[in-house]
Amino acid sequence: MRLGDELPLSPPIKALYICIYILNLAHASIAYKERWSAAMTTYMVCCFRRRFRPASNEPSEAIGDVFQAYAGGDGALGEEALRRFLREVQGETSDGDLDEAAREIMAFAAEQKLLKKGGGGLTMEGFHRWLCSDANAALHPRRGVHDDMGLPLSHYFIYTGHNSYLTGNQLSSGCSEAPIAKALHDGVRVIELDLWPNAAKDDVEVLHGRTWTSPVELAKCLEAIKEHSFVSSPYPVILTLEDHLTPHLQAKVAKMIKETFGDTLHLSESETMTEFPSPEDLREKIIVSTKPPKEYLQTKSSKEESQNESQNGNCEEESVWGEEIPDNKALMDVGRQDTNRYVKEEEDMEKIAQLGVNMEYKRLIAISLTRRKHDMDEDLKVDPDKVSRMSLGETAYEKATITHGAEIIKFTQKNLLRIFPRTTRITSSNYNPLMGWRYGAQMVAANMQGHGRKLWLTQGMFRANGGCGYVKKPDFLMNCDKMFDPRSNLPVKTKLKVIVYMGDGWRFDFHKTHFDKFSPPDFYARVGIAGVVADTRMEETKVIMDNWIPTWDHEFVFPLAVPELALLRVEVHESDNHQKDDFGGQTCLPVWELRTGIRSVRLCGRDGEMMQSVKLLMRFEFT
Repeated sequence: MRLGDELPLSPPIKALYICIYILNLAHASIAYKERWSAAMTTYMVCCFRRRFRPASNEPSEAIGDVFQAYAGGDGALGEEALRRFLREVQGETSDGDLDEAAREIMAFAAEQKLLKKGGGGLTMEGFHRWLCSDANAALHPRRGVHDDMGLPLSHYFIYTGHNSYLTGNQLSSGCSEAPIAKALHDGVRVIELDLWPNAAKDDVEVLHGRTWTSPVELAKCLEAIKEHSFVSSPYPVILTLEDHLTPHLQAKVAKMIKETFGDTLHLSESETMTEFPSPEDLREKIIVSTKPPKEYLQTKSSKEESQNESQNGNCEEESVWGEEIPDNKALMDVGRQDTNRYVKEEEDMEKIAQLGVNMEYKRLIAISLTRRKHDMDEDLKVDPDKVSRMSLGETAYEKATITHGAEIIKFTQKNLLRIFPRTTRITSSNYNPLMGWRYGAQMVAANMQGHGRKLWLTQGMFRANGGCGYVKKPDFLMNCDKMFDPRSNLPVKTKLKVIVYMGDGWRFDFHKTHFDKFSPPDFYARVGIAGVVADTRMEETKVIMDNWIPTWDHEFVFPLAVPELALLRVEVHESDNHQKDDFGGQTCLPVWELRTGIRSVRLCGRDGEMMQSVKLLMRFEFT
């Protein structure tokens, strides 16, 4: 026999070797799990080791009770019992949906080897694993776009960015095409570019004017828009331009835009429209929106002018995970004597030079920006023969809602209204977007680089309708006969019962000392509603001490007057007695799209990106 030849072994001996090999693998796996468990539950305090009970990912007692209520005598969930659970707990109603869901669950369990041997029913572990899977998410993973997309643009809330080219703060950060590409991938449908002449006044740059932000070439921004516009959504991208250019440079921009976008550029057939086209009409089209170029004004930009009225605004930086959401009650105290002082948002100051109009640039403008008269009675008049877009600064808009709330709703039934953050938000923080949506404003512009609770609300709103960037406004905001008043005493329409069962995943995504150097984390959950003032509230569970897999089994009930504008807020924090609580994850979900029943809820980081493993198990019921 030569070296390397196989030894002649009889079949029984070979089988014995295979069994020994499998046992060794199992032993190694158990040893690894024990070492991992010991590593995650043993902490060093000075020269002493502090040991904690290993975390258990077993179903909570409440989940176990649900399983036992439907399981058979063999301790498994058969197909008929599973259908009953889906109908009675998960709210599946049609027989077709029930059968499809049951088949998918059984296929999932079979693939994961979680069916009971012999009978083939679903085991407790299989039931729990499926509940925690993405297939059982709170928002239907395959529902996609379901709103009617054939209505005029004014019928939709539109995912809108502000200063889309900035990488950081509003004063000294860099400008780049990268934030534009990311915003489009995230579903943003309105991109803003500020166009300025370069130092030699022979070319165009994109930057936040009269600040220390470093410019980026316009060509790079246009290429990024062309390449990424329809990656996440087929519905139109609106390019809003704040233009500080001479007619010569406007002509240069017109040529660049037409050459870059080609057939995807939407050109209006006439200068005026009586009604906007629909998102469906404009699929995979890019639309330019700016003011008609009548004159070149060497004056302050609109954003600089808006800063004058915002000097007394709150400039505090966001906290570690963002400021709490205000309910806007403080605005009720604003005196009427101040309401006629509005932010000068457009470049309507004294004209320095009259240099003509570039007609090629003018023909690009499919959605015209109205030049404000700075008299709200005049600004909000609805022209029956013409639609347009108006833009208001955050502070001016807040004041207008007090004296002209009904007029804003009527204006936005036909026209587009864009709200932008005040310029004193130099850290790129955001305002509460619900103050815009409550009155029908379509373009509630957000600083996408300004992470915090206000941006989380915007991200939550546009998880609706398949994440396509367009969400149909509730019908009551389009009712011309009876104007909605979000500040009135509204009756409760429904109640949302929320149960937070348990959470898991932090042990995989974080180092064991990330939250506490000397013990496992002490997690608690905060759950609440952001919506009209009557619905807005926030509550929290108890703190579960020293546990990577907290079980809360905590129930909340939220009365809702306007569920069509309600967003469910969920946050997890780690309690710390000696300093600020640590952030453990968050998400925000549109209430009107929640699936009833026991659902898996993935959490996101501060930046809104989905965490790899962290999720909660929750239950939703409407009564």
